[in-house]
Amino acid sequence: MDAQISTVDRQPKRNAVRPASVASKVPGPPGYVAPSAPVPMPVPQCPPGCPPGLEYLTQIDQLLIHQKVDLTEVILGWETNNKYQIKNSLGQHVFYAAEENSCCNRSCCGSMRSFVLHVQDNFGQQILTITRPLMCSSCCCPCCLQKLEVQAPPGVPIGYIVQNWHPYLPKFTILNEEKDPVLKIVGPCCGCKCCVDVNFEVMSLDETEIVGRISKQWTGALREIYTDANNFGISFPLDLDVKMKAVLLGACFLIDFMFFENNK
Repeated sequence: MDAQISTVDRQPKRNAVRPASVASKVPGPPGYVAPSAPVPMPVPQCPPGCPPGLEYLTQIDQLLIHQKVDLTEVILGWETNNKYQIKNSLGQHVFYAAEENSCCNRSCCGSMRSFVLHVQDNFGQQILTITRPLMCSSCCCPCCLQKLEVQAPPGVPIGYIVQNWHPYLPKFTILNEEKDPVLKIVGPCCGCKCCVDVNFEVMSLDETEIVGRISKQWTGALREIYTDANNFGISFPLDLDVKMKAVLLGACFLIDFMFFENNK
């Protein structure tokens, strides 16, 4: 009898509660992502005519750009190459961007410096190259205003941003690869506003319709005072040409350098 009882006791009980350590290993429902684990955005299929790597942009109408804070700049005040994390509205990583520049250029030219920005996807493949030559931004020099070229893949231009002369408003024109005007960007009279977002409207060519926005987001007093690391949001129509979405990303970087790089 004792042997039978011990045998029964050793048999697993079907209704026993599993330990927490075992239950935690049970996978969640399909598509579940732990909120604390940053994950890259799923890779969609590349539609015809879309440059490789830009298929991410075909399914979204918003991008969030976070400039990484560099402790060297905060502590020593030395300007370093800018680095950015680019996410979608769900916080999923889409791209990474890093500036390529020399110490001399950063120190001598400041926010007006020329640069090359390399944009990579989550697999480390470079999918965008954004180049800015050394130009002037003063309204007194209308013949030498800002320009930016966006290439995708690197070496193949897909669009341009050119600054338009205006006595007090920041204005830009978005051009396609054929250098035909597609969109306009109009900013506020004064880009230095405290405790509020600064919006640059993406508009139709006749400037009668707002189709998107590039917004410099307020990040708090301490960060605004002691660093020049900024956060931006870009919104655009979902059905906008994917190349123009990439060019608007380049326009966001140009706006950051021109108006918010030296805000300390």
